[in-house]
Amino acid sequence: MGEWMLPTLAAFLIAYAALSQRLRSSPVSQAMVFLTAGVLVGNRVLDIVEVDPSGAQLVRHFAEATLALVLFTDAARINLARLRREARLPLRLLAVGLPLTIVLGTVAGLLMLPALSLWTAAALATILAPTDAALGEPVVSNRRLPSRIRQALNVESGLNDGICVPLLIIFLSLAEADEVSSDLHPLHVVVEEIGFGVVGGIVAGALAGRVVHHFTSRGWVTPTWQQILGAATPLLAYTVAVALGGSGFIAAFVAGIVFAAVGDRPAERATFLAEQSGEMLNALTFLLFGALVLGPALGDVTWPIIGYAVLSLTVARMLPVALAALGMGMRGVTILFVGWFGPRGLASIVFVLLLVEESGLPETTLMLTVVALVVALSVFAHGISAWPGARRYAAWYDAQGARPSMPESQEVRAPRVRAHPHDIEPVPTSPGAPDPTA
Repeated sequence: MGEWMLPTLAAFLIAYAALSQRLRSSPVSQAMVFLTAGVLVGNRVLDIVEVDPSGAQLVRHFAEATLALVLFTDAARINLARLRREARLPLRLLAVGLPLTIVLGTVAGLLMLPALSLWTAAALATILAPTDAALGEPVVSNRRLPSRIRQALNVESGLNDGICVPLLIIFLSLAEADEVSSDLHPLHVVVEEIGFGVVGGIVAGALAGRVVHHFTSRGWVTPTWQQILGAATPLLAYTVAVALGGSGFIAAFVAGIVFAAVGDRPAERATFLAEQSGEMLNALTFLLFGALVLGPALGDVTWPIIGYAVLSLTVARMLPVALAALGMGMRGVTILFVGWFGPRGLASIVFVLLLVEESGLPETTLMLTVVALVVALSVFAHGISAWPGARRYAAWYDAQGARPSMPESQEVRAPRVRAHPHDIEPVPTSPGAPDPTA
């Protein structure tokens, strides 16, 4: 790792902080800024951040910590009972759309990237299946849009990365059994990864939840340490699961669910620090990803890879969404809107870096290049289209008069999955004042 890497990261954080509020109301997203900055400081342009094994490990550690925090805070905010009652659309996206996306991605990989086997194609499709609502933040924060649509995209984004973890483990285990050694036992590996991951999550979530329930209610925990407790819980879950030989990401996700259930208090009170830490790590992850992964990968891009990337962001996402929405009565405009805004981001970065670091598969370089290109295209395509897309859809929805007969008009009360300080309801303004989130 070069001596100027850490000063460069800190300087970009400070520079972005100075303009963050202005950029938030522009088509330029945080991910676009940091990904571009990463490519600029990498070996493609300025060569400030060196591409070496220690740097690759650093970006992996940043990405793993970020995803663990995101999975924990996402899970901690989900009210499962309310979700079952009110969230028919996100459940369809997860139960129907997500599997179909993986199937279509697998077929596209076999057709367009002949170097892939069945299981590596399935693994690549799974890596690219999770969505990242934060890359289309104007879509999920614009309160002129139907709450049902905003929640569906948020809940889908919060849950699909956790669901994809065991699927990815399965496909990689099968691929390694086929290509590396016939003595591997994929089922044994999968059971260990999932089982110990669940154990680690239950232990950490239950312990932290009981502390919140008993000690915070008695006034024994200061507000500062309540936030530290919320950030330490996914760390405990992740490290316990990894030490046992399980998946740290499954553990972080399960810990969030158990923490919210056992703690018996609003999760927001103890997860603010975890969310803000995740926000900072997310920015650094995209910068390092641009410098250490995307920049070098650009030289390996071919037309078949470009074709696969385009299909992954369009047909492989939008067709499953349309099929998942069958019978719900939603208009074609809504289905197109939900289908398009399925950005690929953090989870895909983490999954492919895990693949590169831990897998001996010969297709890893190809898969890394594909994922790097898909994430880069998604960051810019979804980032640029988020503001105009949200405004045009909101205008269409307003023109319909929000008729109660429209499925899109159904109000939902489930909390946002991925929240930030700017997601707090704004202070009411004077009559006739514009909505700051519109």
